[in-house]
Amino acid sequence: MDSKDIARRRLGRSSLDVPAIGLGTMTFGQQVDERSAHALMDEAFEAGIDLLDAAEMYPVPARAETCGATESIVGSWLAKKPRDKVIVATKVAGPARGMPWIRGGPLALDEANIRAAVEGSLRRLGTDHIDLYQIHWPARNVPMFGHYEYDPAAERDAASLRSQLETMAKLIAEGKVRHIGVSNETPWGLMTCMRLADEGLPRVVSIQNAYHLMNRTFDFGLSEVCAREQVSLLAYSPMGFGHLSGKYADDADAAGRITEFPQFGQRYFKENVAPASRAYAALAREHGLTPAQLALAFCYRRSTVASTLIGVTNATQLRENISAWSVSLSDELCKAIDAIHLRYTNPAP
Repeated sequence: MDSKDIARRRLGRSSLDVPAIGLGTMTFGQQVDERSAHALMDEAFEAGIDLLDAAEMYPVPARAETCGATESIVGSWLAKKPRDKVIVATKVAGPARGMPWIRGGPLALDEANIRAAVEGSLRRLGTDHIDLYQIHWPARNVPMFGHYEYDPAAERDAASLRSQLETMAKLIAEGKVRHIGVSNETPWGLMTCMRLADEGLPRVVSIQNAYHLMNRTFDFGLSEVCAREQVSLLAYSPMGFGHLSGKYADDADAAGRITEFPQFGQRYFKENVAPASRAYAALAREHGLTPAQLALAFCYRRSTVASTLIGVTNATQLRENISAWSVSLSDELCKAIDAIHLRYTNPAP
């Protein structure tokens, strides 16, 4: 594919133009070794995919033995490329998710923790700046990663969004971070960030949330916030942890991340995930598409999505993901997608 084929879109109000397809890297260092990861990044880069998304806690599933390996692999590849030709995004891990090997918990998203995270990421990435630095998940009590109801009884002490953005302001002033984003965030959190930006703190330019055929919760509130405030969605998990490839619809025990790491995919064990994935797979085949092509084309062409972050473990998957860019969805097919969505609404939030 000619690299010019993949559209580029402005990321929020930033100076960054990102490709409509970005490369997620959380498999690097767990399912993909360094040599294979370099080959995947080379092929993606040649296709025009110059946005790499990482995190200090990657690869996933998170383990003390592999923590930071993804950034190190990206860094060894980045050393061979012109730095100004690659958009590097990474994330700081928040509290309340265990992982005692990361800054003792991490216990907070205060300035000391954020600074320690940034310095570690810069060192592993082998660079002096991060193009997009994201808060991986909120420090406060919010429903996420398969939970969908806010529970006031679960409130806990947490660093405020104001204090987090104040730290980001210092990092931007020091040249270590160019732009900032949030991830797994809620409408309240994003609007609070926008209010603080109006007071002079750095403006969030992107939000990285799960978005795919079986999880369109973004459309219920965040889409309006993002449109009005000019914040771009980086859609992660467009394949629904592999369910939207159709392989689990055909064989629940098929090899893949959901069977290899079941503890990491709790949101996909809900009752309507299997029938929804079967319905989308059947719809794709009725229209001469693979289930993966349908799932990816849906994300690639959504007006709310600036860039869809694909995750792959081999070149075959990468090529199929990239080739799906040329797939267009007819009005008839889009209506059929929405009909399934109304029947099985967000089975994997």
